[in-house]
Amino acid sequence: MSTLIRENKPSRGLLRSNPVLSRLSKITERSQDNAATYAGIARKTSFFLLMTLVGLVAQLVVMNAMGNEPAWQEITVYEKFTLELTQKEAVIFAAVVILGFIAELVGIFVRKTIPVTGTLYSISQGYVISFLVFKVLNGYEYLGMEALLLTVAVVFVMSWLYSSGIVKADSKFRTVLLSLMLGSLAFGLLTFIGSLIPATRPFVQTMMNNSFLVIAMDVIGLVIAALFLISDFSTIDSCVKEGYPREYEWAGAFGLVFTVIWIYLKILDLLMELNGKNSKD
Repeated sequence: MSTLIRENKPSRGLLRSNPVLSRLSKITERSQDNAATYAGIARKTSFFLLMTLVGLVAQLVVMNAMGNEPAWQEITVYEKFTLELTQKEAVIFAAVVILGFIAELVGIFVRKTIPVTGTLYSISQGYVISFLVFKVLNGYEYLGMEALLLTVAVVFVMSWLYSSGIVKADSKFRTVLLSLMLGSLAFGLLTFIGSLIPATRPFVQTMMNNSFLVIAMDVIGLVIAALFLISDFSTIDSCVKEGYPREYEWAGAFGLVFTVIWIYLKILDLLMELNGKNSKD
């Protein structure tokens, strides 16, 4: 039977890590004989990644089943990728996205549900990834593999930077991350407001049609996602070294998978934008 110890713990600052892991910094429970381990977090991370693969396969099954149905709507993405969508596919995709969003929120605020909500979230994200790669990128599926290889490279580089002590999740790091995050949010908010005002709408449309600006924003978004990995590693490190109870391994694994999937989607979006730009040149 594990022995739990509660201790006072100061706040570690805003945006220490992603929404899932940030709540771990507030945990005061400690276990002397049933503590979280790196191996346990790694196993649960592998499980969530496996569930992502399950979602990927599920989308392929749905796509194959709908293959003979007439297209309901045709959508062009980045002026290069043409998506032919059946009505059933659209409904299923919307349902999967909503399910993933709800599972994510519940997992963030109700930690004990993470074994279930984390699984549902991973499956939904696998479905979305498969939809983008095999449905939207029809004929350009290799971009999905490129995004995967680049994601692995980013995770490897960021883990090396953290483990070697070159980059530390200290107050200066959090200030930089917070500045980038607020700057990105402010730009998005101003752009949205500008698109609603008739006088500034043409300027915003011109700006959003500037491929170089869009690519620059995608790169900044990718940098932010990669920096969040450092915060995730730091929080997971604390989870193990400070003796959090083993049940918190699920939260650590879910938070890490959350960031890795975020990075993959940012890289895939950037590759799609780059290839869309090349098609216009």
